[in-house]
This record gives sequence, C-alpha cells and structure tokens, in this order.
Amino acid sequence: MTYSFDFASLLPHWHAFLDGLWLTTQLSIATTVLGFVFGTLVAIGLDSKSWVTIPCRIYVELIRNTPLLVQLFVVFFVFPSLGWKISALTAAVIALGMNLTAYASEVIRAGIQSVHVGQIEAAECLGLNKAQVYWHVILTPAIEKVYPALCGQFVLLMLASSLTSQISVDELTGIAGQIQSETFRSFETYTVIALFYLILAFCMRFGLWLLGLVLFTRRRRLGTSI
Repeated sequence: MTYSFDFASLLPHWHAFLDGLWLTTQLSIATTVLGFVFGTLVAIGLDSKSWVTIPCRIYVELIRNTPLLVQLFVVFFVFPSLGWKISALTAAVIALGMNLTAYASEVIRAGIQSVHVGQIEAAECLGLNKAQVYWHVILTPAIEKVYPALCGQFVLLMLASSLTSQISVDELTGIAGQIQSETFRSFETYTVIALFYLILAFCMRFGLWLLGLVLFTRRRRLGTSI
C-alpha cells in the first residue's frame, strides 16, 4: 500500500491555519494570566492556616482530580442550563483558567513553604510591616524559586487548549478538523498542526525566559530565568 503525500493541497487554507494559531495564542495568554493571578491567591489561601484554607483545598482537589475535558463540558453545558449564557470561547477561557489555577496554586504554595522562617524573622526585626514582609520576603522569592515549574505548567496548558475544539472553539485543533474534513488529508493536516504547536511551545518558553530575565534580578545575573 502506497500513500501519496500532498501538502500543497493545504496551501489554500493557510489563512485558516493562521486564524487558529492566533486564537490558540490568545487563549494561552488569557488563561496564563488568569491562572497565575488566581493561582497565587489560592496558594496564599492554602498557606494561611485559616478558614479560607478549607474551601481552597476543596477547590484544588476537585479540579486536580477531574479531567480537563469534563471541566470544559461542565462550564459549557451546565452553566447555560443554570441561566448563564456564555460563548464557547468564554467557556474555554474559564475552564482552562480554573484548571491552571489549581495546578499553579500548588506550585506557588511549595515555593512559599520553602522560605525559611529565619528570613521572615529577620525582616520583622528590620521593621518591615506584614504586607512588606509577605511581598518582599515570602511571595516574590517564592515565585522566583518555582518560576521554571510554573513555566512548564503554562506550556502544558497551552498544549491542553487543543481540547477546547470539543466545544467548537476554532483554535488550531478545531481548524485542523475542519480542514481535514474538506481535503481528506488527515496526515498532512495534523503534521502541520503538530509543527505549529511545537513552534508555539518554543516561542512561549522563549517569551517566558525573557520575562524571567526582566522580573528576577538574580536570575538575570545567572542567565537562568527558566
């Protein structure tokens, strides 16, 4: 059995590929920002040792122990049945953001717990108030320590955004499904999509590396932002 490769048949659909790539990029950026911000807040709640810890722990365990695809379906199908009408793209951002929040919170919490109590006591002796101690001595160094692990979670979520095609979001995988159904060139279509994801992952890692150099002075000196 022989197979004739024909990548040229995909050229008329180049604009669709770019549209899918752009939507995947937007989706990744939006969910990365949401996941990091809310993940930090949940991590603080987990480490607070107050009543807030219980709902934060329930949320993290619920999200981390259920499939992302199920979470997408819950947001997309269940929320509208409760009266909250949302688009497929909005549902994708919410579900992906919720998922990343849970995983990022555990990573950041590990960084917070790695800060030695002696550093906190030294900062208090220098006259820093609680907000200054938490920001300068606990949170900022904690995020710096776990930044490489966070970057890995961001890239993994970008790749997992392919699942949003199941709720009709026209990102890269969704576009690939449409193109291969028109051209009947599944191998060529998904090979091109795989290359796009590979390029996007490298670009995302490079962008996060540059961001790490800007944010963290010590890592900038060492050249190891990731």
